[in-house]
Amino acid sequence: MKKIGILTIVDYVNYGNRLQNYAVQEILKSRGFEVETIVNKPFPRPVEKGLKFTLKRITNAILLSPAVLFERIRLKVRNFKYKKLYLAGQKAKELSFRKYGSKYMQESDFVVDYKHIPADLGERYDFVVTGSDQIWNPAIRHGSPVDFLTFAPVEKRIALSPSFGVSVIPDEYRNIYSRFLSEMAHLSVREQAGANIIKELTGREAPVLVDPTLMLSKEKWLAVSEKAQKRPEQKYLLTYFIGTLSPRRTKIIKDLADKYKLKLVQMANLDDFERYHANPGEFIDYIAHAALVCTDSFHAVIFSMLMERPFVVFDREGKSSKMNSRIETLLGKFNFRNRTFVNLQGTDDFLRIDFIESKEILRKEQKKFDDYLKEALKL
Repeated sequence: MKKIGILTIVDYVNYGNRLQNYAVQEILKSRGFEVETIVNKPFPRPVEKGLKFTLKRITNAILLSPAVLFERIRLKVRNFKYKKLYLAGQKAKELSFRKYGSKYMQESDFVVDYKHIPADLGERYDFVVTGSDQIWNPAIRHGSPVDFLTFAPVEKRIALSPSFGVSVIPDEYRNIYSRFLSEMAHLSVREQAGANIIKELTGREAPVLVDPTLMLSKEKWLAVSEKAQKRPEQKYLLTYFIGTLSPRRTKIIKDLADKYKLKLVQMANLDDFERYHANPGEFIDYIAHAALVCTDSFHAVIFSMLMERPFVVFDREGKSSKMNSRIETLLGKFNFRNRTFVNLQGTDDFLRIDFIESKEILRKEQKKFDDYLKEALKL
């Protein structure tokens, strides 16, 4: 049996990361391959220091609006207060994630980083797949050649809907990104901004594929879900936010819960510590039974779609006043631009949503994904 190695971010506290990794694994296994995820570590974050860095930080702070500056100060105070609770929560979450992963994930018994790459790593696999997730985000992975599969022969390198996570590659990374991308045998991306980057740096056209989690059926996902221990019996509004949750937004969400007589259930929120360390299977279960999902998370939107639950997308606070490219691509592709809070406010459509059109779109996107994979894997 031929073998495939998956190179992706390995994050034991991130729901989207673990679930997309599982999806890629199952997609490849269903095509007759033996599959394992290559456990890896990214380049260390470059250390910025000195007068130039200090001046840069001061300039950036001056350019911030008073509201954003106030919010950052508020968060620093809050984070100091919650630090002990946060560390305990992260430790508990990692334990629950690892326990869940041991049931469903196949991972390598070795760890790769930029200093330790087995000399024969590329020969251990018939193909190596990089993706999904933000494996090419320079702010997270810092241009590691491992993420571009440079340890494997060119003909074995396959990009399976990876994300850059940014719309522009910083100048210091452009040359190496151009070289690494040009050497990929098969290129695809997860959002249009990524396709634009590849076109600019290499001249190549890269298909925009859906996130691998959308390639598995609702029934497949429910089969690996686990009943959330703290899921309430009454109807509830579920929140899952990656960005910060300001007092203003907190009030908006509480008002929505009151309006529709829903219990407020918060994930990834230290104020709801009992649910903070729910495992990925429980994450699916919480979404599958929610009356309404409020989020700024790409994968929370995806699983709301898969579970056919009403959802509301908020702009991410604390980092940007706009939704990131991958969520914009997702909502646009499936005609769900009307599911942003900006478009829903003032209406009574929060609990009303139609998935008929999106299902038909998904079938076409799944075929596009399949066609790309068949060519890349020579099936």
